[in-house]
Amino acid sequence: MSVDQSTILRRFLKSEASGGILLMGAAAAAMLIANSPFGIEYFNALQFHLGPLSVLHWINDGLMAIFFFLVGLEIKREFVVGHLSRWSDRVLPMVAAAGGMIVPAIVYLFITRGTEGLTRGWAIPTATDIAFAIGVVALLGRRVPISLKLFLTTVAIVDDMGAVAIIALAYTDEIRGLALLGAIIVMGAMYGLNRMGVVRLAPYLILAVILWGIVLVSGVHATIAGVLAATLIPIKSAAHQLGAESSPLHRLEHALQPWVAYAIIPIFGFANAGVSFAGIALEHVVAPLPLGIALGLFLGKQVGILSSVWLCVKLKVAERPGGATWTQIYGIALLCGIGFTMSLFIGGLAFTDPLLLDEVKIGVLGGSVLSALVGFTLLRSAGGARRSNSL
Repeated sequence: MSVDQSTILRRFLKSEASGGILLMGAAAAAMLIANSPFGIEYFNALQFHLGPLSVLHWINDGLMAIFFFLVGLEIKREFVVGHLSRWSDRVLPMVAAAGGMIVPAIVYLFITRGTEGLTRGWAIPTATDIAFAIGVVALLGRRVPISLKLFLTTVAIVDDMGAVAIIALAYTDEIRGLALLGAIIVMGAMYGLNRMGVVRLAPYLILAVILWGIVLVSGVHATIAGVLAATLIPIKSAAHQLGAESSPLHRLEHALQPWVAYAIIPIFGFANAGVSFAGIALEHVVAPLPLGIALGLFLGKQVGILSSVWLCVKLKVAERPGGATWTQIYGIALLCGIGFTMSLFIGGLAFTDPLLLDEVKIGVLGGSVLSALVGFTLLRSAGGARRSNSL
């Protein structure tokens, strides 16, 4: 790993870990407030309209577009100049991420198979919350080798790619052709600027905002605009150096990371994690929807990822992460079952019924917390990593 890439990884892990810990606090605060005397005010505030959208919609369709914009920047950087730039480096995280999406979906569909209308939620347990997972890893310090931190990060990034594709393909019910044509024209303009070597960020950001507005009314979820715009941000500097720290992509990613990690994701967690337990009995907790999500995250993720890694190593398709034991890999596979942010987001796209949304939150919180606790315990007891393998 080059010095530049090591610095980028260290900075990324630091911001994601701190943001993940802050996200945990925001989610806990939302749960407490939702079940306090201020619960009604909490839910009413989220439904208060500011212009055409409610506060909750501005957060989920507006602020989260910035989150997905950062996700797109990270994906492009990793595939062009990062740890996924070579095919040999892509195999293990891509296969692991695929297994970690397919098996949870199968578990969910199996558990909910007898209940009408729940099939639409199949993608909820397929996601991994990178900030939350890295936040848990940060609490373990040097017990986790850098190779596993890198593996977790790359699997989560590939997982994000899958989540973006799912949102675009599975949760788009109607497409308005004229708006879609407008989006293509704006993207063409951004591509043209890129090809002409324009490295000033202002034109790209202006067009990105226009793209978001057009996609918002196109029928495709507005957050997809963030990823599409990110793929068109130049990764070359003014001196035509590929992947240089002075490139527009690196500067923008560096500027956005703190805002996303310390503001946008915690705000999203606070707005979406609140669920009132008033009137909720045990039968609601073990109902097909929350049970399918929780077991999809907790069982499906660990089985899908661990078996995929084992097969890759056994078939000599890829090597096991350096300095990591199978117990530690199992612990990381468990932490990938922390779905939280992306799972809640997809759940909001899959269902609109408030009762089903509450069940989604119960399932996501249950599966994510269980995955975090068991993964943390296993990694903590697995033994420390060598000092040289830690960031």
